[in-house]
Amino acid sequence: MIEKFAVQLYTLRHEIEQDLFSVLKDLKKMGWSGVQISALPPKYDPAEVAHTLKELHLQAAGMHVPIGRMENDLENVLKETQLYETKDIVFPYLSEEMRTVESYQHVKQLLNSIAEKHPDIRVSYHNHDFELNTMINGQTALEYILDPKEKENKILAEIDVYWIKKAGKDPLAFIRPYKNRMPIIHLKDMTNDEQETYAALGIGTIDFKPIIEWGEKSGIEWYVVEQDECPGDPFDSLQTSYNYIQRLIGR
Repeated sequence: MIEKFAVQLYTLRHEIEQDLFSVLKDLKKMGWSGVQISALPPKYDPAEVAHTLKELHLQAAGMHVPIGRMENDLENVLKETQLYETKDIVFPYLSEEMRTVESYQHVKQLLNSIAEKHPDIRVSYHNHDFELNTMINGQTALEYILDPKEKENKILAEIDVYWIKKAGKDPLAFIRPYKNRMPIIHLKDMTNDEQETYAALGIGTIDFKPIIEWGEKSGIEWYVVEQDECPGDPFDSLQTSYNYIQRLIGR
């Protein structure tokens, strides 16, 4: 099962600025099976990155694609999915000025339109906590975007369990409606202090065992580990997370 765990490259965005290819080699050496494509500076040619991934036998656990590219550069995004041999594109983030009812409605329409026109691609939405602060038609903005009961809604979930807990909700209870509608889930832990900030897996307050048990019965294909900020070297944090995963799954 260890082959289903990947690293979100945003965790290593500063290291990637210096040398993406060394980062990929180090992640493979650590034991990771995949990476989620994100935060790649323009200086890196996607074809060269894809070639390196193949050489290292690292898989692409989807791509995070900002709204500007989804609206204005979708053709190249789709070409990159072929290069990286993934069918998952994920909407990652809404800037503060866009966190309005109208913007959420626009994003929902945009993502459904992409999914409708490109049925070979899976389109997901990645959450933070702010989507739970806006209500639309009696639902939080996140539940409105992902609504699995809405027959025509093709948007899949990429739930980040840290942000759900940060918003004061139980991650396991929150993900249950998205059974077989969440090919990728984001795992990050929360520190056990007043700051409630990001932590490596296994040293914080989130119980990942039932989440992974649920995921194995509910269509999760990739467990993507992300740590937005690390207290020291992010490779040390990722090593801590990887060691925890090995213990958790009995590897």
